Amino acid sequence: MAKGRDAHQARVNELNLFGKDLARRSGRKCELCESQGVALKIFEVPPVPKSPDFDHCIFICDVCHEQIQSPKQRDSDHWRCLAQTVWSDIDAVKALSIALLNTFTTDWAQDTREILFAEPNISEWADTMQEELR
Repeated sequence: MAKGRDAHQARVNELNLFGKDLARRSGRKCELCESQGVALKIFEVPPVPKSPDFDHCIFICDVCHEQIQSPKQRDSDHWRCLAQTVWSDIDAVKALSIALLNTFTTDWAQDTREILFAEPNISEWADTMQEELR
């Protein structure tokens, strides 16, 4: 039990080393909903690599984190932000946004999907996390 906790803590410590760079990249706002002035946390975009990878990490707020973790609690109005973030220059943000967008059946989500273009590697990444997000 202690080994698992120690390994988890070591991973958290490694991820925390990305904090300043993520804060700079994000402009100190949630990289999904763009909330400012709120606590942000590092989120590893699935599939999570064996070793922490900056390119798989994004800065998100508690609301986004809770709704990602609890699909049944997702508020589609909160996630209207995906119509913007699917165009992000950051691959992890774009892939997660596309994967989340695909969990919604609302008109705004359908409209966004109709005009969406993503590079094949981003589409594949989004597809790999579909099951995890449902």
